[in-house]
Amino acid sequence: MVAVTQIPAFCEGIQYFGELPPEFETFGKAPAIAEGRKAIVDPADPNAVYQTLLYADALRYLTLQITASKASGHPGGFASQAEAYAALVMLGYKNIITEVGHHAPGFYSAMFLDRSLEDMGIQTVQQLRDRFREKHGLLGHLSGYIPGILAPAGPLGQGQHFAMAAALLHKDTLFPFTMGDGGMGEPYPMSSMAHFHTAFPEATNFLPVLVWNGFSQEHHSMVSLQTNEQMMAYWHGNGFKEVVLVDAKIFDDHNQPGAFVDSTAFSFEQRLAFTKGVLVGVDEAARSALSGKLTVFIIKQLKGAGVHARGAKSHNLYGHHTLDHPDIVAGLKSRALPTEAWELVRTNGERSNGGSASKTAVTESVLPLPDLKDLPLEEYAIGGDAKVSTTAMGRLVAKVGQLDPNYLVTNADGNEASGIANINQALKIIHPTEDSLYNQAPKGQVYEPLSEDACAGLAVGLALMGARSLWCSYESFAINGLPIWQTVTQAMAELRRPTPSTITLFTAGALEQGRNGWTHQRPEIEAYFAAMMRNGNVFPLFPPDANSIQACYEWGLTTPNKGIVITASKSPLPIRTTFEQTRQALQDGAVILKETSGSKTIVFAVVGDMILLPVYEAASRLEAEGIGVKIVSVISPRRLYRPHDVLWDICSEPDRGFLDDARFDALFNGDALIGVTGGASGMLEPIMLRSTVKRDTFAWKRGETSASAGELMAINGITADALVERAMSF
Repeated sequence: MVAVTQIPAFCEGIQYFGELPPEFETFGKAPAIAEGRKAIVDPADPNAVYQTLLYADALRYLTLQITASKASGHPGGFASQAEAYAALVMLGYKNIITEVGHHAPGFYSAMFLDRSLEDMGIQTVQQLRDRFREKHGLLGHLSGYIPGILAPAGPLGQGQHFAMAAALLHKDTLFPFTMGDGGMGEPYPMSSMAHFHTAFPEATNFLPVLVWNGFSQEHHSMVSLQTNEQMMAYWHGNGFKEVVLVDAKIFDDHNQPGAFVDSTAFSFEQRLAFTKGVLVGVDEAARSALSGKLTVFIIKQLKGAGVHARGAKSHNLYGHHTLDHPDIVAGLKSRALPTEAWELVRTNGERSNGGSASKTAVTESVLPLPDLKDLPLEEYAIGGDAKVSTTAMGRLVAKVGQLDPNYLVTNADGNEASGIANINQALKIIHPTEDSLYNQAPKGQVYEPLSEDACAGLAVGLALMGARSLWCSYESFAINGLPIWQTVTQAMAELRRPTPSTITLFTAGALEQGRNGWTHQRPEIEAYFAAMMRNGNVFPLFPPDANSIQACYEWGLTTPNKGIVITASKSPLPIRTTFEQTRQALQDGAVILKETSGSKTIVFAVVGDMILLPVYEAASRLEAEGIGVKIVSVISPRRLYRPHDVLWDICSEPDRGFLDDARFDALFNGDALIGVTGGASGMLEPIMLRSTVKRDTFAWKRGETSASAGELMAINGITADALVERAMSF
């Protein structure tokens, strides 16, 4: 190691500096990305190859040092593909996404090198170390909070959705996304890409970068025994026209055993040869993807290449892996660069793509949206004919799609089955087979893969990237798409820019699915949203009728950075509210539907629409007994929490709307309170927390086969008889 007395300011905190690498005077004289340019000119240029290798080693060094500074984090996976990431940057591609949350420290290192992190006050390596895995810093997995990062990354199998959504919105921009060979084993990435390509064959400007390193988190990956030919055949068999694979083994001059080798152990000459192979290969793959061919780039290199350990043992650091640990010291010293190399790497990173990712990535600015004017709201008369709520909303959805060409509706189980055939009729199901009978057309706006993950993924990906979308699902099946919906909604809570709320419509609730049995009766999903309400930006909405659902959707379209879940029946139900009542309830949380006086007052706080039927019947019987009744429809339960119950104040687009005590009492005060829901009792928590009167809850228990909604409610103890009996007992 060389003794350094003066170093560039940004290098403060670097533990070790190295000697000049061989031939630096020849190939490191000037940045390979010339001033005023956004990328290297020729991937085969020796200067570009040399400096790409320096970039890869700089990424490895920073990744290991920042993780070791906290003896925590995941250096191994990113290290095995450092050359690929460096190649993308040197070629001018910075809109890079990952589905591997464990690659976070590598991405942070890249954002530091191109100066993106200066937007959050990180200007030196010491500050990079200090704020890694700390509050208001660089959290352990990628999020929307970090400048230059396009998308969050946590659970595997999500990154391709973000890349595909971005590809739809920015057709001339390349969106590479890294995925591990462990993540490739998830059931969704390949099928979702295949369906997307069938629906949008022209949108090939997303590029999977498979990090094939032979290991997952704690053991060998399931594809570690495949040959190169088998791996290429797998991708070809899943519809990829071009498969570019660069195998480090071919360049190995140290006779490393096994199919997966570490390129950092090669001679310097062979390291350059491997780097050139990667750089040329990435350029070929990028050009292919941008020219209309579905393409994948595969880098095959041993996990942990160039850091403290190899294989699965390199995946994460433990408490003993401090900066003083011999393995960490050895890893850092082996990758240490001189100050001249650091300055060169930073200059290339800064110039790539025309500036830092925090300034040039597509997610760093607000996507322009068409105005939504004159939505065809139709207000039905209270007490008039029963109407289907979902159909009423579908009419508005159709208009939004006609006004906004980027708008997309996703549904895995069929819109017609949810009472929203009018969406298909107006916007058309995207399908290569044109058929008017089934409302199919190649250029439609309704995306129907038979996977809730793919439906939710593309819908929320579009919202995260700045566009409007709607995910429709049966309530019982939506759980399969919720992980990515939750990921994006959480990211929206900390996003640095406003973006349209991600909106869902969940239909065919348990009470409508009697004859289908318990397989179609899973309102427990509402407990998921009930818990998420405390995030601060999650708003489950329960419109009681066809007027209310229109007002709910109208409101949702005006909001930024929220997760809005509309749950409604597909059966004709009575009209009980006006538009104005729901608009007020979206501020207050609830609306009084019925109020009568008597010897005492029983308050029914009701979540849902069909569930109101036995409540109204019970109310009539109680009134006949001289007992006063108040029926309150809970439309937005999040509004009924107390402000301190919810982390609204740390949301990037905070919504501070909560019902005050006086208005809460006006809605819910009586001699007794009975909460009623056809779903999870957790939705009633805000009311039960605040009410001080005698109270009880009627809620869903479990599914069963029944001939009618009434019989199913009876199985769960939700009947007019039971409600009357409990009310009379107070």
